[in-house]
Amino acid sequence: MTFQIDANQRAGQIDPALSLAEVQQRVMRFLREEAGFAQVVTVNAAGFPVGRTMGAPISGDWSVTLIQRNVHKRLGQLRRDPRLEIIWTAPPAPDSVNDRPHVYDFGLAVPRVVFLRGVAEFLEPDETIARFQRQTAVHLARGQHGAPEFSDEDVRRQLVGLHVRPLQVRAEGFGTGAQSFTWTIESEVDR
Repeated sequence: MTFQIDANQRAGQIDPALSLAEVQQRVMRFLREEAGFAQVVTVNAAGFPVGRTMGAPISGDWSVTLIQRNVHKRLGQLRRDPRLEIIWTAPPAPDSVNDRPHVYDFGLAVPRVVFLRGVAEFLEPDETIARFQRQTAVHLARGQHGAPEFSDEDVRRQLVGLHVRPLQVRAEGFGTGAQSFTWTIESEVDR
């Protein structure tokens, strides 16, 4: 695993160095408790990035399970090219500053953004059903009852599951000023 911290600002006060564990804890808390929807970016047949907003719950190993209706163009895009980027954004943290910009002073604090680069792997129907049921149970336990009910057969007919194997995570807005943090994820497949 690699871990890189970039200042992304002019030199000044000494910025405290955060450990990888501290950064990952902050980012994971943000993704699980605040971020909500994400933008998922795939590549279309013409080679252009295509983004859309969708729910993208993260697991403790930084992988993401995407369950979606089987009518979306992104499924064909991911069959052609399984590489994708998932982006979660939110307003700046209350203590965020951007007081030493390199180029322009927009008078704005640094937003919180997490970029997860990964490879999508299509799930078998039984695994899609199991993951759908687990995520549905999480939402129902929170009192979120607005989604339609799906039987196992409904899931088989209407939904597709993807497991996103993470390769790299970049986080902005979680340190001092414009610091960014980038780390790679080594999976069993990569060893």
